[in-house]
Order: sequence, then C-alpha cells, then structure tokens
Amino acid sequence: MKIQESAENYLETILVLSKRKSDVHSIDIVNELGFSKPSISRAVNLLKVNGYIDICNNGLIFLTEKGKNIAEQTYERHLLIKSFLIKLGVDEETAVNDACRIEHVISPESFNKIKMHFENMK
Repeated sequence: MKIQESAENYLETILVLSKRKSDVHSIDIVNELGFSKPSISRAVNLLKVNGYIDICNNGLIFLTEKGKNIAEQTYERHLLIKSFLIKLGVDEETAVNDACRIEHVISPESFNKIKMHFENMK
C-alpha cells in the first residue's frame, strides 16, 4: 500500500534524526522540519496509529520495522537522486530540493534503472 508523501517525509526525518542522535522526540522533528508543534503532534499520532512508529512513555520516538522500511527506501531514493543530479551538473541546493520531490513520485522501475545507471557511472 502506498502511503502519503507527508508520512514518507516524517518517517525519513525520524530516520535521519536517529542517525544523528540516539534519542528522537517530537520537538526534534519540529526543529528539523520547521512545522508547528500541533502539526507534528497530529502527524506523529497518525504514524503511531498506523503502526509506523512507537512512542515510549518518556516521549522517545522509534520507527517500527514497517516504518523503518519505508523510511530507508525513501532516504535511499533521496540520496541517490540527489547524487545523480549533482553528477549531471545540477547545483547541490537544486538537487536536494528536486530529490525531495522526485523521491515520492518515481516508480520503482524508473528508480531501479537510475540506480543501475548511476552505479555504472562510478
């Protein structure tokens, strides 16, 4: 089942934050994305209800296996598309912004072909 782009963004953000620091709280997501606390709270609750994250009593947020799989796939698409665009000569800021949009709409077939092509470029 395809999840919404916003959910992929939140899961990817939680993954990236967890790589930077051991403890991830809602306020970390607020600070990273620049959204309001109520918006993040609502999104985090929806992610929990749908089984993508767990929240401990002390507010620590963890990706479930289901959430981690989606986050890792989204992050892989982001990193590869960004790198590919930079390799093509796109400036880094544009490549990052474009990758953030493309990562959610690209088909698995197109992504795998770009991935294969990019790996052959190395």
